[in-house]
Amino acid sequence: PRPAGGSSEDPKVFSFDKVYDWNSQQATLYAETAAPIVDSVLQGFNGTIFAYGQTGTGKSHTMEGKEAPEELRGIIPRAFHHIFDAITAVANPGKEFLVRASYLEIYNEEIRDLLAKNATHRLELKENTDSGVYVKDLTSYVVKSVRECDK
Repeated sequence: PRPAGGSSEDPKVFSFDKVYDWNSQQATLYAETAAPIVDSVLQGFNGTIFAYGQTGTGKSHTMEGKEAPEELRGIIPRAFHHIFDAITAVANPGKEFLVRASYLEIYNEEIRDLLAKNATHRLELKENTDSGVYVKDLTSYVVKSVRECDK
């Protein structure tokens, strides 16, 4: 079958690991999608979680949610708790952890630093052969607790 509108192109096929609708619970979404990535980060791997879509489709709700009630918390606050709970669980005098937090938005192919005093400053993606891809001049804070992340 051909797409509606008389297009001569073959239909495109997309595959997804998971699909969630408006009835999905934040805890389920986190457990099935974000938690495995955070677990990998805690083992020393890089991880990225991002939301993509049109305005008004629920990206902010999915990523941030609401502070209360707890079941409405999004991926970001759940990841904060996950990370610091894991650090607390393995804490001992010979082990140190360094947690840095950054917050950025990519909109219309422009990168905005959401923690910067001047969020209008245009940032660029760079690549370092040792550490990989990074955002030049992205604000980063060392954080020692969930509470500091929430600031």
